[in-house]
Amino acid sequence: MSRKKGKKGKRSGLSKESVAEQIKIILAKSPREGFNYKQISKRLNITDPDEKRMVSEVLKGLAATGSLKEIHEGKFRSKTARGYITGTVDMTRMGYGFVTSDEIEDDVFVSAKNLRTALHGDKVKVCLFAKRKGARPEGEVVEILERWRTTFVGTVEVMPSFAFLMPDNKNMPFDLFIPASKLNGAKQGQKAVARVIDWNPNQKNPIAEIINVLGDPGLHDTEMHAILAEFELPAQFTEEVERDAEKIPAVITEDDIRSRRDFRKTPTFTIDPSDARDFDDAISLSRLENGNWEVGVHIADVTHYVKPGMLTEEEARQRATSVYLVDRVVPMLPERLSNHICSLNPSEDKLTYAAVFEMNDRAEVLNEWFGKTIINSDRRFSYNEAQEVIDTGDGDMKEQILILHDLAQKLRAKRFSAGAFYFEKIEVQFDLDDAGKPLGIKFRDMGTANQLIEEFMLLANRHVAEFIGKKLKGKTFVYRIHDKPDPEKIDNFSHFITRFGYKLTEDDKTPLPKAMNKLLTSVIGKKEQNIIETLALRSMAKAVYSTDNIGHYGLAFRHYTHFTSPIRRYPDMMVHRLLTAYLNKEHPDDKDRYEKLCEHSSKMERLATEAERASVKYKQVEFMSERLGKHFDGVISGVTEWGIYVEVIENQCEGMVNIRELGDDFYEYDEENYCIRGRLTGKEYTLGDRVTIEVVKADLQKKQLDYRLV
Repeated sequence: MSRKKGKKGKRSGLSKESVAEQIKIILAKSPREGFNYKQISKRLNITDPDEKRMVSEVLKGLAATGSLKEIHEGKFRSKTARGYITGTVDMTRMGYGFVTSDEIEDDVFVSAKNLRTALHGDKVKVCLFAKRKGARPEGEVVEILERWRTTFVGTVEVMPSFAFLMPDNKNMPFDLFIPASKLNGAKQGQKAVARVIDWNPNQKNPIAEIINVLGDPGLHDTEMHAILAEFELPAQFTEEVERDAEKIPAVITEDDIRSRRDFRKTPTFTIDPSDARDFDDAISLSRLENGNWEVGVHIADVTHYVKPGMLTEEEARQRATSVYLVDRVVPMLPERLSNHICSLNPSEDKLTYAAVFEMNDRAEVLNEWFGKTIINSDRRFSYNEAQEVIDTGDGDMKEQILILHDLAQKLRAKRFSAGAFYFEKIEVQFDLDDAGKPLGIKFRDMGTANQLIEEFMLLANRHVAEFIGKKLKGKTFVYRIHDKPDPEKIDNFSHFITRFGYKLTEDDKTPLPKAMNKLLTSVIGKKEQNIIETLALRSMAKAVYSTDNIGHYGLAFRHYTHFTSPIRRYPDMMVHRLLTAYLNKEHPDDKDRYEKLCEHSSKMERLATEAERASVKYKQVEFMSERLGKHFDGVISGVTEWGIYVEVIENQCEGMVNIRELGDDFYEYDEENYCIRGRLTGKEYTLGDRVTIEVVKADLQKKQLDYRLV
């Protein structure tokens, strides 16, 4: 609203309607506060007495129509018409947040003042403010229903009579106040874990106590333990759990053998990474009298040893998965089980749970059998050793490996023909010295030996799920499900790849899976392969565990589960128990309990994946910290309003070029076109562009790399 020149206090075009709209906005921003006409006038910069009287009249009129509430004579407050929602806080570094909820379409903005000590990930109840037309909904946290976390990892800053823990977590904008009596031996500059014990909403900083001192920052073990603690993942087993595992008898009795199909004289082998220490699965092969093949997929029978009610079982359920960092495995089961009793080590009798298939030379499954077996693996192959047999046609157990390789390739071809997606994400590996320092970065090769194991594991998982889902319809079971992708995400991805000269042509003759596979095949070996594969994966839904089967879209399976890795995944243990119950004509129909276990397993899987990525990122930053000032070719892998992210082609180390570093123009963010554009020159930096960067800074604590364009 502009003032008339020369007449202070007078306004042009000031109407009751416009004043009413302004009043609604002011009251909506502070729904718990009351205002009189003088306070409103001051907010509107109104000084003229006649216009002040109009404000008073408008307030009374809005109260009369029910738009506002007159809390006592002459004082008014907004009416919250939208009520309350529950949702999850997405915190920002600036201290404000957004609450996402299934009850409302848009995210709800919550100012720092109105968060009321709620933090990132917390489940909260929010009071919605009256919404302004065209504006994002806003609200205020009125109750914290569930804390996402109460422990934080950070660096200790010791003062004379107290201390602070400065959290590593970028979503935690507050330092934690540590009373001197709660330091528990932590020293200046050390990494530690603190637990929040109190937080008065009237105080900025929560009060906490140190519960675990991790060590000096920068040391390899300190940083790996810090990553585990950041995601609230355990680093070791308690003495009680270890003792419980020690009580489990390792001996195989005659009764055990009599109750199982004996495959000890059938040629059997395992194929795993060269550094693997636990072996979940083995494959056997024999020729049947009718000329067909009998393929046995034998899985460690973990549930024979780990029973409900045991401490080891409870620990496995809580962990739900093993965690794989760059230098170590944090197992789901104690080492006595994971590396010894259950592990399918060569030349040892082992109890297993098997899916056994009769197959012809066309890789068609003619018959199937599920049940308990006993095996004795003839050979432990690494992937490289098995690959050499496939490539040369010679070596140990060459007949079995070559036949299974042929069957696996036929299974693979059928799967892709049926609409499975072809995703072969590059896996980063590090050469580490004895102190954990990264000497080099390489990428794990995924050859046909990997495909051999993959296809038979997929076959077993699918047929176990089909056995329950088709033959025992309606029975409680644990499925691995994957929903169809969001069409909007696919459209955005399709638009992006045109910048590289690619098209995602989808129509009646070429459905999405076929079109995507054609694209992913065409980028193999190209510099843009990793970014296109990464963005293609991001456009997909995430696979989860559930008792409600919707199929697995990415694999093109209507029924799918996880049966083949019970040493490292708790859902596989659930599947083993349920399958055993149904084979024994039992009926464990406690669906709600299994659904909660599925949700927990999905959550722990996500945390384990995030921890693994954090460990990779830390080592990449550490690797690049010794290459400051060096130049590398890269690809723009992300574009934001604060800068561009560049992924170095030769080692996939991603860093950020701050928009302030682009001093030749004023750049603006164009979200729709994945670019930033110079206001004067029109110069663009777009997702996927090739650039050359210089390494400027490596911040190990934040796991961040800063680059500069050359």
